[in-house]
Amino acid sequence: MQTPAGKECRYFYGDYFRGRSIEECRLLSSSIPPVYWKAELCFSCPVPEIGLANACPNLILEPRIERTFPLGRRRVKVNTNCSKTGYKKFDPEVGCGDCHILPPIFTGDNT
Repeated sequence: MQTPAGKECRYFYGDYFRGRSIEECRLLSSSIPPVYWKAELCFSCPVPEIGLANACPNLILEPRIERTFPLGRRRVKVNTNCSKTGYKKFDPEVGCGDCHILPPIFTGDNT
């Protein structure tokens, strides 16, 4: 579904049937502890781009909210885990490297 930022995100939910105006981010609401969501967070969220680049079913995203300064804007940051290999904190757009083997052109091994 399209977010308020105009991006397609599988975690965003909007219910507009018969005048309703219910919007939520199911990724943030499922985190422990749940994070309060506002529409402005969609503009800084990296999750739609991660979903376009990596469709691995073993990818687990753990969201958190950070501020650059104490009174600055809130931004969504994501920690990544792989449920298959157990790897943590890798580049989510590339993947862990074990679930889907990269071709040699991307790894630099041209031998």
